[in-house]
Amino acid sequence: MHIAKTTVDDVVAVLGRDGYAIVEGILSPDETAAARTDLRRVLASTPRGRNTFEGFSTRRVYALFAKTRLLDQAAVHPLVLGVADNVLGHYQLSAPTGIEIGPGEVAQVLHHDDGIYPLARPHDEVVLSTMWALDDFEEANGATRIVPGSHRWVDERPSSSSATIVAEMPAGSVVFYLGSVWHGGGANATPRSRLGVILEYAASWLRQQENHILAVPAEVVRGLPERLQELLGYNIRPPFMGYVDGRHPARILEDRSGRLPP
Repeated sequence: MHIAKTTVDDVVAVLGRDGYAIVEGILSPDETAAARTDLRRVLASTPRGRNTFEGFSTRRVYALFAKTRLLDQAAVHPLVLGVADNVLGHYQLSAPTGIEIGPGEVAQVLHHDDGIYPLARPHDEVVLSTMWALDDFEEANGATRIVPGSHRWVDERPSSSSATIVAEMPAGSVVFYLGSVWHGGGANATPRSRLGVILEYAASWLRQQENHILAVPAEVVRGLPERLQELLGYNIRPPFMGYVDGRHPARILEDRSGRLPP
């Protein structure tokens, strides 16, 4: 799909059929280059992974919205939020992470992002992930591997015979994938790193993987668009889940002391 011809209904239909959907050209070349440059600035002081899941030759940028402003608009892109509205209803950002897969990295174990929650399958979708390509994603450099249709599995697990596609896409593209679909980062057999960003959204009745209220300083949040503030946790899930001292958590941002205004 190309962004100029893609609608929310298009993406939702493909997600329902395959569990993933790729949209090309969602970021302009200039936007892609700027985000890549700024994230590599952050990566310069970021250590490599601590275990096989993170990847010992992979660097991950956590607390993403405390460290760069170049992904703010991606997080609230109308197409992304339109799809999330349809798939999840009421939601928050869960685990936004910059991921640079380095040369020599091995393939990540296949997993599904909603597997961290103790929910028996099948269940309503509670997680929607988007992987933004800041470099070209190719099979050789570790593009995301996906098991199409696995969002419909109940007790099955991937095996050596499972059909896997590689989400190859040019820089500036995004792949949407449901939290119930099996997937994993690929192996990087090239001499160059591969940079992407996961913006993961989860139903707001679930705990976010990363605690953004602590990860992103309040003085930073005050300068963000209101919708992004809400996605980081300064929101109420109707009728009142998430209140602070009986009031909306956004009230905390009104006082620079960090105290709830009277």
